[in-house]
Amino acid sequence: MKSSSIDSTRRQILAALGAAAAAMPFAAFSQSDRPISLILPVGPGSGVDTIVRSASQAWAKAAGHTVVVENKPGAGGILGTSALVKSVPDGYTLGVVSNNHVIFPSVYKSVPFDPITDITPISVIGTTPLLLVVNPKKLPANNVQELTALLKAKPGAYNYASSGNGTILHLAAEMFVDQAGIQARHIPYKGVGPMLTDLMGGQVDFCVTSLPSVLSHLKSGSLRALGVGGKQRTPSLPDMPTVAEQGLPDYYVEGWFALIGPAKLPADKVQTAYKNVSSAYTDPEVKKSMATQGNTILLMNPDDTARFFKAELDKYAKVVKAAGLELK
Repeated sequence: MKSSSIDSTRRQILAALGAAAAAMPFAAFSQSDRPISLILPVGPGSGVDTIVRSASQAWAKAAGHTVVVENKPGAGGILGTSALVKSVPDGYTLGVVSNNHVIFPSVYKSVPFDPITDITPISVIGTTPLLLVVNPKKLPANNVQELTALLKAKPGAYNYASSGNGTILHLAAEMFVDQAGIQARHIPYKGVGPMLTDLMGGQVDFCVTSLPSVLSHLKSGSLRALGVGGKQRTPSLPDMPTVAEQGLPDYYVEGWFALIGPAKLPADKVQTAYKNVSSAYTDPEVKKSMATQGNTILLMNPDDTARFFKAELDKYAKVVKAAGLELK
């Protein structure tokens, strides 16, 4: 072979190797720098939003990737979850949902996804207290009995807000109205933020909402909590009695929040996500924040989470039927 031909071939090989070498670090960097998107089917200011953002830095540290929180509210959470179920099951798009996820089939005639088969359960992260809250300027009540008396004195004159038709906050308030034997109009909002804004502004009179979403407003005095929806008092508000303690013994409702992925998420991606979320919510600073917000961290494993979702689906079907809510 002529030397010119050899030199030409050699140059081609070296050029190819150089191109490959140049591409390798770029590919590795692009992959490692790819962010993890956490879709929240709720608006800013909601309990789930507060809970997730409190742990986002610890989550990013555990995952070794930037964590981007994406709020996609609408239709009580259906829009955001629809985006999640349509995403590629590669572990880079996950979602954090609440009770709403398993309530949808019971309150809507048509839902664009199956809450069990169209997702991959990863972990029930924890629970959060729900509170019965009033605007004290509109309803100057200090406890559930006083609120009930005020509402019964003027049947239908007051209204209650929710974060949207068919949400856990709608259902929780409807349960109170039913068990207290009162009449009040339902005013649905597109998320917790707008709901609380109008509650403080006096456009609506009372609601049930999560403790993390309303904690600062309770401290400022712009809103007043009258009772906790759980079976026990919350450590962050030890002097606040439960609604059940105040004359409604069957009243029990609390929120939960869980990490999910799209359907067919590979087992190794599921375990990685579970490991990362567990690391985030056991971080000392995050644990402190969760305790301040009144949240209880559970971190169920993927198998237990799958069973939990199915059990909650059945439970809320019965609750919705008992509350007499009509399909939308």
